[in-house]
Amino acid sequence: MIIGLIQSLGPWSWVILGAALLAAEIALPGNFLIWVGLAAAAIGAVSLAAWNAAWWSWEIQWLAFAALSCLFLFVGRGWLRRRGEDSDEPLLNRRAQSLVGRMGDLIDPIHNGFGRVKLGDTVWVVKGPDLPAGAKVKVVAADGSDLLVEAG
Repeated sequence: MIIGLIQSLGPWSWVILGAALLAAEIALPGNFLIWVGLAAAAIGAVSLAAWNAAWWSWEIQWLAFAALSCLFLFVGRGWLRRRGEDSDEPLLNRRAQSLVGRMGDLIDPIHNGFGRVKLGDTVWVVKGPDLPAGAKVKVVAADGSDLLVEAG
């Protein structure tokens, strides 16, 4: 039944598959099905031109589809990765870096280069010059989960 449907649709079966995969990308977002759908649409475009050619057998079509899917996936993911650097929330998952510039009071003195400060509802380990407890400090940088501070 399915083979008969594909044979009766001819090259349009690839176009329909591509449209179905692109629609599935909308329903199941993940930036994967779009590349496979575009590969199916490309094979459909070639099939429209070369459907009756002797060299355009179903085996060649599926091999070309698999190769184009991989190619589109790698190229597309690389393009999105380069393009995705402009975020409206660049420090979203970098909480320590988001604290740079904030002021706080030391709850433990900085002794031998280490102390603790409370910023918001979190106590952070800080690195900086030796200062007494209660001193005002300014966060100047982040080193992993530690904050680098200077007297404020």
